[in-house]
Amino acid sequence: MGKILCSNKYDIAINLGIAGSFNKSLKLGDVVNVESDIISELGAENEKSFLKFNELKLSKSIVDKSIWSCKNKNKISNSALLELPKLTGITVNTVHANKTSINKIIELFNPDIETMEGAPFLHICNAEKIKCAQIRSISNYVGPRNLDNWEIELAIKNLNDVAIKILSTIC
Repeated sequence: MGKILCSNKYDIAINLGIAGSFNKSLKLGDVVNVESDIISELGAENEKSFLKFNELKLSKSIVDKSIWSCKNKNKISNSALLELPKLTGITVNTVHANKTSINKIIELFNPDIETMEGAPFLHICNAEKIKCAQIRSISNYVGPRNLDNWEIELAIKNLNDVAIKILSTIC
């Protein structure tokens, strides 16, 4: 994104993708609007626990300017987006599949979903003042890894349907 934004100007940006859900009230294939996102692994460990980035006692200006936690400050005004549930995500480097780590992440952040790039996307769009949306379709529930329980094709089909609806109401 950084390279593209150095040489081009955009009015809107839409991040489309699939996600794993911690929230069992979401159905596989549901499409959601992620309005806030946290880089869940950014922090430190002490002898007994994980310290979230905002608990590290760093300068307030560093924490406030960090991409650790991002809310969409430049929402696209669009009727199709208004129909989608608004959720909180975490951005991860490693997809959760271990019950102990899943319980710990729920306790720390209580996220609805996990993705692998949402927080930086929102941060860059906020910094560049680009109207944006992070749209995800639920492909699986976060839990022990079992690809037989995933619905990637359904998630992508539903995501494409919503993307077309969003784009047709923007243009």
